[in-house]
Amino acid sequence: MTTEVLILLILLGIGYVMLKYDKFQIHTFGDGELQVNDGVEKKGYTTLALFGGDSREGVLDAGTHSDTIIIASINNQTKEVKMVSVYRDTLTEQMDGGLHKANHAYFSGGPKDAINMLNKNFDLDIQGYAAVDFKALADAIDLLGGIDLDVSEEEASEMNRYIKETGKVVGKKAVAVSAGKQTLDGVQAVTYARIRKNVGGDYKRTDRQREVIAEVVKKAGSTDLVTLNSIIDEVFSQVSTSLTMKELLTMASGITKYRLGESKGFPFEVVDGRVDPAGSVIVPLGLAENVQELHAFLYSDEEYTVSETVKGIGAAIETATGFTRADYAP
Repeated sequence: MTTEVLILLILLGIGYVMLKYDKFQIHTFGDGELQVNDGVEKKGYTTLALFGGDSREGVLDAGTHSDTIIIASINNQTKEVKMVSVYRDTLTEQMDGGLHKANHAYFSGGPKDAINMLNKNFDLDIQGYAAVDFKALADAIDLLGGIDLDVSEEEASEMNRYIKETGKVVGKKAVAVSAGKQTLDGVQAVTYARIRKNVGGDYKRTDRQREVIAEVVKKAGSTDLVTLNSIIDEVFSQVSTSLTMKELLTMASGITKYRLGESKGFPFEVVDGRVDPAGSVIVPLGLAENVQELHAFLYSDEEYTVSETVKGIGAAIETATGFTRADYAP
């Protein structure tokens, strides 16, 4: 679900990429399929979309709900990787012009529509993606020997409500958890990353997802090559990506220099609302202002002005919801 970042951080070098590339589920885009707003240009950074699909059959295309939507920016000079989790219920303008939840884009049009939705609403220049499902995360964590997390009483209670379902989905034994610091296996960690009801909703769920990513990366960084090779053999076949051999080779050549930087949930300023036909949604308070702040976080040295496209979408959201940033100003 949220092990997409492993693609960037556990490659074992150029030789491995060449040998293992055919394990990926390769999804290429034709010329003009990925759209970028006028005036958007990113220099010095690589921006990727990372999706975690709620897929029960291993299919990572249209018809799959993307419960995890992460924008990852890589500073090509410093190799710092920053991550932003887009709340899945965020009200966005879809490629047909209608307003709907952010995760609706992947469900209706697969990775192409999902990337275009992110580019359109947030002035991004995403040209590549990776997507995985529940089982890939569970497999990777089990092969790493589990990850260490501190589980609260409330989180443990919710995990135990859903852990059997997770186990059934990924085909693994489900073991109940107790509160406290502990080593979670694959099924437990996936369940931890999925829960949201009664423990902070989608806002806290994205925090837990990024926490799991950080622990996976930390554990992978100190794991022996034999184990990492086993993870590649087991997990890469469950990864759908548009990254080319050349792109992966470029990343692999600097793999020892990558480091995870700060991560956040997005939009930064929001209010809960309702818009039909989407239903309950997360409304960005001032889309243009949120996007301005997003760029300041992801691309700290960028000179950026919000596009007219984003300003127009922000106005449409305000009209549809009645919520404005001024209404909630301190």
